[in-house]
Amino acid sequence: QVQLVESGGGLVQAGGSLRLSCAASGSIFSAMGMAWYRQAPGKQRDLVARITSGGSTNYADSVKGRFTISRDNAKNTVYLQMNSLKPEDTSVYYCAATLFAYTYWGQGTQVTVSS
Repeated sequence: QVQLVESGGGLVQAGGSLRLSCAASGSIFSAMGMAWYRQAPGKQRDLVARITSGGSTNYADSVKGRFTISRDNAKNTVYLQMNSLKPEDTSVYYCAATLFAYTYWGQGTQVTVSS
């Protein structure tokens, strides 16, 4: 069983920055693919960014050039650095960990960007 705990969400003005963190339990973090998703009210949950166990990354077109995903295997933590935030980035952000085709989810953290 893997437990994920997100932190770092909050309220920020448009153009500002936030860094989300996701701490994972267990000793298999380095083998897991990690990702951030987001879900706005009444909308589906969408992929924001992912990072493989080998460190390869990919991003949703809407966040390319503004968001950066990274991981620290020594701390069992994945990060999402969000810059140049826009009101449309307002969502609940979820951390996800995937291993052997099974995905674990965190509880989510709210990000609100005011205009």
